[in-house]
Amino acid sequence: MTHPEVPKPVSNAAEKTVLVSEFARRYRLDQAEEQRLKQLLGPFAKEKDLLRNAGR
Repeated sequence: MTHPEVPKPVSNAAEKTVLVSEFARRYRLDQAEEQRLKQLLGPFAKEKDLLRNAGR
């Protein structure tokens, strides 16, 4: 009996989980925006969620 091949999930950079503080540093967000994101999403979040919720 052979098993069908299961496709491997594609790695997507936007699905990567990152520290909110690292994200804030990389995108040069101020301290208030970093704190707002931490309250909203917690200390870790998916990069796509951070990009969607970050204010400039």
